Amino acid sequence: MKPTAQNPTEPRNFFQDVHEVVRLIPPGRVTTYGTIAHYLGARHGARTVGYAMMAAHTAEQPVPAQRVVNRLGHLTGRMHFATPFAMQEALEAEGVRVEEDRVVDFQKLFWDPSVELA
Repeated sequence: MKPTAQNPTEPRNFFQDVHEVVRLIPPGRVTTYGTIAHYLGARHGARTVGYAMMAAHTAEQPVPAQRVVNRLGHLTGRMHFATPFAMQEALEAEGVRVEEDRVVDFQKLFWDPSVELA
């Protein structure tokens, strides 16, 4: 496990690593569960990233969970927000258009940490 920035000897857990990556997604951009999993070395860990997003509200620092969507750009995590439309509203506040629970221009707005953080 990776050490934390605050305490280099303290082990990290996967959820913390996911939350840290999600905090790096710029406003107005989106990424996928699978892309985050792949970046963190958990190639088949998309579902676990989803679990981390469901737990985002428990993180010490805010996690912009609205920026994580499924591989087709669908807002599959929307039911885990305070209201069914909160995820869409948060994305739209950042300038992301959403139609029928899907990010418009998904490929254009897609953020890949393997490329962007290289």
